[in-house]
Amino acid sequence: MNNQTTGQDVNEYPYLDKGLEGIVAFSSKKSFIDGAKGELIYAGYNIELLAEKATFEEVCFLLWNERLPNKDELTELHEKLVAERDLPETVYNYISSTDKKSEPMAVLRTATSMLADSDPDAEVNTPEANLRKAIRLTAKMPTIIAAYDRSRKGLEIVKPASKGSTAFNFLYMINNEEPGPKAERVMDLLLVTHAEHGMNASTFSARAIGSTLSDMHSSITGAIGSLKGPLHGGANTAVMNMLKGLDKDTDIRAFIKGKLERKEKVMGFGHRVYKTFDPRAKLIRVMAKDLAKEVEMEYLYEWSETILTVMKEEKNIDPNVDFFSATVYYSMGIMPDMYTCIFAMARISGWTAHYIEQMENNRLVRPRQLYLGEKNLPWVKVEDR
Repeated sequence: MNNQTTGQDVNEYPYLDKGLEGIVAFSSKKSFIDGAKGELIYAGYNIELLAEKATFEEVCFLLWNERLPNKDELTELHEKLVAERDLPETVYNYISSTDKKSEPMAVLRTATSMLADSDPDAEVNTPEANLRKAIRLTAKMPTIIAAYDRSRKGLEIVKPASKGSTAFNFLYMINNEEPGPKAERVMDLLLVTHAEHGMNASTFSARAIGSTLSDMHSSITGAIGSLKGPLHGGANTAVMNMLKGLDKDTDIRAFIKGKLERKEKVMGFGHRVYKTFDPRAKLIRVMAKDLAKEVEMEYLYEWSETILTVMKEEKNIDPNVDFFSATVYYSMGIMPDMYTCIFAMARISGWTAHYIEQMENNRLVRPRQLYLGEKNLPWVKVEDR
């Protein structure tokens, strides 16, 4: 068997596996994925059970501690998250003064990096300090996102609420009004389903940076930069932008078949790990249907189902989590360019959990490369080149 990129035998060493597919780089207790079965587990608990029973705050505790909290521990975590929601004035000033056309993920990346300046534990790497930083980052990230969204619209920044869940606070800050129980529940479920997902590109980035014993803020800033790429975190934005460009009377089946015939990529389908229906997509699919009906956008859900059918018929591939989450966010009134930021708002729990785990048994990440260039070339004087 040869590597298609280099023609090299897989038994040779070093063996180049472009994209590191199938390469095991870390061990972890944070999550497990069975791509063939479509199974996702957070620290022992199936995602379907957590989606039904758990809050995002419980999932955060689970990922950080590898067990669910008791009542007192959950209350204590909630109080700490509420207390840490506000931002330093320097970060608010940056958000208010930056270009209103800036890409939201770029603003989130910079603001997150700035938080290190005022964090008393920034350069302390004990387990206790790392947990405190994880709580602060998880609490402050929704504030950054909501503050920039309002600032770029010319609206007054709403300071974070002194009560309520992470989902409640984010929707409150975005809309300057308290959300209803259903909206809060939908947002909470989105956070739960996006909280952790194995050794993806951004989590790998976080652990690789952490392996140098760099600080948690640097690690998370790097993870945000990785998630910003459209092949990782931007697929749901691409899905919604595609749908927004269509008229209500568009023949969706013909539209998608045309894209496939032109060999254009239909975003939101296929996954590097799942070879069947993404379990997160199954959960969000139900939300998409209910929300579309509630806000009188049933056509969005009907389009999604038609696209799903065509893609299964023509390519035999299933949707990933980004496909249905796009229409859910849109039905909630959130603009497409904010979707990846909300992804980060959830995934901060997983990133920080992996950083904490890396520090428990650290080894510097140092893979090899396969050199394909020439060797031992003769030196040629500059005037003769």
